[in-house]
Amino acid sequence: MNEFLDCGRIVNTHGVHGEVRVVPWADSPDFLCQFSTLYVDGSPLAVASSRVHKGSVIARFQGVDTVEAAMALKGKTVRLRRADARLPEGAFFLADIIGLDVVDQDGQKLGTLKEVLSPSLQQVYVVEGEREILIPAVPEFVLETNIAAGYLKVRLIEGM
Repeated sequence: MNEFLDCGRIVNTHGVHGEVRVVPWADSPDFLCQFSTLYVDGSPLAVASSRVHKGSVIARFQGVDTVEAAMALKGKTVRLRRADARLPEGAFFLADIIGLDVVDQDGQKLGTLKEVLSPSLQQVYVVEGEREILIPAVPEFVLETNIAAGYLKVRLIEGM
């Protein structure tokens, strides 16, 4: 597992005091506000303040006090240290399930989880095997996620 995970992108500056607007790649922008250090280009940036604003995170980093300094961060990917993240019981990072084997209820391998789509409120797993299978990421279809053993167990219905 990677020590660092991509968690968002700095898309613009905010105000005149060096704040930036981060579009989070998480279930909720609140998740990013729990970190006291984030990483950009491999370098740690201490978070002086952060708050949720219209679905994004407005963050100010120590040492980034001007619009010009903040502008230098625009377009950069923000990363977090995996060890710093506190996930609820049963939660996982999507990066940890990409590449897992996908098996049906009988243990028959259907393929490998290639990507996770988020076209709306519900995520969709893309399984690459003999044919591509799209599986809604809901308990009705995803029976078990076992990262340690390296598989997802799913229930398919006719037409999938």
